[in-house]
Parts: sequence; C-alpha cells; structure tokens
Amino acid sequence: MKAVFLDADTLGNDVDLSPIEAVTGEMVKHPRTSPEQVQARIRGFDTVLVNKVVLSREHFEACPELKTVAVVATGLNNIDKEAAKDHNVTVMNVTNYGRSTVAQHTMALILALATRLVDYDKDVRAGRWGQSSMFCLMDYPIMELEGRTLGVVGYGDLGRGVVERAKAFGMNILLGARPGQTAGEVDGYPRIPMDELLPKVDVLSLHCLLTDDTRNMIGASELKMMKKEALLINTSRGGLVDEQALADALRAGTIGGAGFDVLTEEPPRNGNPLLADDIPNLIVTPHSAWASREARQRIVDITARNLSSLV
Repeated sequence: MKAVFLDADTLGNDVDLSPIEAVTGEMVKHPRTSPEQVQARIRGFDTVLVNKVVLSREHFEACPELKTVAVVATGLNNIDKEAAKDHNVTVMNVTNYGRSTVAQHTMALILALATRLVDYDKDVRAGRWGQSSMFCLMDYPIMELEGRTLGVVGYGDLGRGVVERAKAFGMNILLGARPGQTAGEVDGYPRIPMDELLPKVDVLSLHCLLTDDTRNMIGASELKMMKKEALLINTSRGGLVDEQALADALRAGTIGGAGFDVLTEEPPRNGNPLLADDIPNLIVTPHSAWASREARQRIVDITARNLSSLV
C-alpha cells in the first residue's frame, strides 16, 4: 500500500500516526495541501488520506492508480463520491470517535449560556462587580437546567452522548424528527415533528449531517416557533441554521441565546453574520468540539483498522 496524507497537520502534532504507518508500510505526509497541489501530490499513490482536502472528479480521472480514499473524519462533503464510485475507488471515513469530547463541548456551551458565564466574566473584568451596591451582580437571567426540556435533532452516537449528560442535569428529553425522518419513540424518548418540537424545548441541540434536506432547516420561521428564552446549540455542521436569521433573532431578543462550534464557511475568511460584535448571548467556538487529543488519536486508530481491512 502506497499512501499519502494530504493534510496531516489537521490532526495536530500530538497524536501517534504509527498505527497507520504500520498498515500502509509507506506513507508520505504533507502538513497541508492547497487545491492547486492536490493532483500532483496524489499521482502515483493508491491510497490517499485526507481530512478536509477536496477530491473532485478531475482528481479521480487523472489518477487511475488510486484505489482508496481514507477520510480521517466523519463528514464526506469534500469527496465526490459518485466520481469515486465511477472509478472503483473505495471511500472510507471514521465514525463514533468523538462522543465524549463533542458531548462535553455541547454541555459546556449550554451551561455557559444558561448561566450567562461569559457576560458575568466580562462584567467582573470590567470592574462592575467592584462598583456594585450589593454583594453580587444579577443583571443577566440565569436558567436552571433541571426540569427544562432538551430537544435533540440527530440521535446518533453524538446525540446519545449529549442526552446521557443532559439527563444527569435533570433535563427532560425530546427528539426531533428531521426532514424525511418518521416520528415515533426511540430508547423511550418521543421523536416528534419539528413543528411540534420547537415550541416545547428550552434548549435545542443539533447533531445531524448537512444534506439537501437539512440545509437551513432552522430558519426565521422555525426560530419564531421557539420560546423567547430558548437556547440553540449547533456542534454538528454549519449550514443547518440560517445564520443571518439567527443573528437577527438574537438581536431582537426573540430567542434567548445560541452556542455554535460550526459555521457555513470554515475558516470564516469572508466574515459571517454570527461574528458581529453586537449580538447578545452568543458563543462561537472554532470547530474545536471534536479536537481532544484522545478523540484525534481514536481517529488515527480507527483509520488504521479501516485500512487494515483492505490488506
């Protein structure tokens, strides 16, 4: 197996790649690869590893020796899967590696928003506590999670991880039937249509893939269905939410807060409606929910097992 890793730096410099190297026998590693460099760098290799590098039809057509594409992530949006199939190229990805870290990050966003942690920290640092006429500051409303309802859209491995942790905080659980999904009961939790779910939840957490059906599934009309104090969390995929509509809703106070780890464009080189500095009770993190060292090492180990199945 002759392998090349086009964007090895995306896994960081603190993980052990030797499990993959042991399987491939030979692996060339590039820290990063620009779109213009892809074709030259994959030529002559039968196995290509990528995280976010895009492989299009032209790449498969130009490299007939290519047999396997190993995506060291879950999402396959960067791979032309039809072209890969047409050229008999096996495409594999990594699943079920990030339950702990993504669920932890999701709960961190929920807790920070519910307690207004960022706002109170800013006020303390600005000296407002020292100027207070009493022993504490109570300028921002605090939401107790116990007894509140969490709605989860996307009840796969990550959604289940969030539900487990939310239950420990005493939250009630409802599942949302995303577009094309049937309602019913799963693991004892009701799965109900989105138009029924949205008015009921105090926190809505998204954990589904971006598809034609789920793109902008939370827009202006859906945000209006939600409670005024409700929180919206997205640690899944940018594009699930209409970002301009959310920014407008937060400014207008028609939704209580939002925590996002993903944006439509990453990195957001061309700006983004959610990066304006006048939006209240919004936390945006840089697609870092997945990135604990433990989770990144699991990606390596699972990729090695995937590749070993071909040997």
